[in-house]
Amino acid sequence: MKHLYLWGMRALALFLFIIIASNALIYVASRPYIYDDAQAMLQAEVAIVPGAAVLGNAVPAPIFADRADAAIALYKAGKVSKILVSGDNSAVSHNEVNPARRYLLERGIPDQDIFLDHAGFDTYSSMYRARAIFGVSSAVITTQSFHLPRAVFIARRMGIDAYGMNADLGHILLRNYLREVLANEKALLDLALRRTPKYLGDPIPITGDGRNYP
Repeated sequence: MKHLYLWGMRALALFLFIIIASNALIYVASRPYIYDDAQAMLQAEVAIVPGAAVLGNAVPAPIFADRADAAIALYKAGKVSKILVSGDNSAVSHNEVNPARRYLLERGIPDQDIFLDHAGFDTYSSMYRARAIFGVSSAVITTQSFHLPRAVFIARRMGIDAYGMNADLGHILLRNYLREVLANEKALLDLALRRTPKYLGDPIPITGDGRNYP
């Protein structure tokens, strides 16, 4: 029993070490590329808005709206010329990107500058497809502080000159940060295995007209 206990403690210690080390790696590697002010942000090709929850009346939940608002601020400040919304549209009844598109249009973003990625099922897939399908070479990812390090880290490993814009406006819960602890390990594993997203498809050049790709 003592022998099993020692092995159990060693396994737990190793597990905790991996958790702490991987989270520290992602945070330290991405921190220099994260900004809190749209005016201070470097110029990029596109703002990437990762998907989030949509409310029952087909409007973005507050945390999603905050991400879209950060992208709008960048667009109106002339820091980006396109906005790419990437989210889960795996079923007719579950569509994250079209409500975000309406939200952007209502706030004055031209239709031709809005692009939708209907197969951004997770952060890894969103960044992979941004590079492989949309041909994104430089981007500002607009999301909350709990999500930014992982999103920027993945995007830069995909070959995107990626930066992060903090979209924190108070709609964050402790569980959002706790979820990231293990999500970071999954991101490192996906990158190590070079996972290919379930759906790819034909190229959709981000330099084109978003109205051609509903």
